[in-house]
Amino acid sequence: MDTETQPSLGGALKSLGHLALHYRSPEDAPRAAKLLELLGMKRLQEIPFGGGVIFYQFTVADDPTGRGIGTLYLSMVPPPLAGITQAIRSLLKVGTPEEHPAVAELRQGQEADPEMNFHVGLMVNSLDEVERIMLALREANESDPDLKGRLKLVTNKARAGDDPAIEARMAASPVFSQTDRYTYGRYGCQAFIETDLLAGGPIGENLVIELDFAFPDHPDNMFVKTVV
Repeated sequence: MDTETQPSLGGALKSLGHLALHYRSPEDAPRAAKLLELLGMKRLQEIPFGGGVIFYQFTVADDPTGRGIGTLYLSMVPPPLAGITQAIRSLLKVGTPEEHPAVAELRQGQEADPEMNFHVGLMVNSLDEVERIMLALREANESDPDLKGRLKLVTNKARAGDDPAIEARMAASPVFSQTDRYTYGRYGCQAFIETDLLAGGPIGENLVIELDFAFPDHPDNMFVKTVV
């Protein structure tokens, strides 16, 4: 048995193993976990640590290698990270009349471009599935007691003029037909979920999770090749 080289996806020697995400308060632990499940992730473990603090392990998809590929860990923000974030927010006077102008600029940039900051991107193999998830999240954001008002949903539809069939599919979409935003590249579409249930960014505010779909029969799609 080769103890140095283990089987991997597609024969590659390296794969993306895991990401560690954080919620900010014990009350948000089950809410953040619910969001990940609505996004289609499978809960593998749930370990309580007392006081409402829970450590979760999710997987994006079943891992045939048995080595934890595609894992998302979800836990409460550790005290040292919470402390440094609070110190930054205090120095910038976030939420006060004396708030540093860089904070407004940060939020304006995030508003214009959901991809500007650190975010998590998930490739989805079915456009129908992207639409199903986004419609479910739209409903949850309106009526689910755990998630109501905690989500901001933004979509970028495939660019016009690249492929008539794709353009027609976007026009018929219950999700993407409702946006006037377009992707930066060809033959793909994007859906963004921004939430304050997960800590992110330089001042510890919202995190963005991105759902991507690449249209088949286009090997030069935007997720493989950037065209500017």
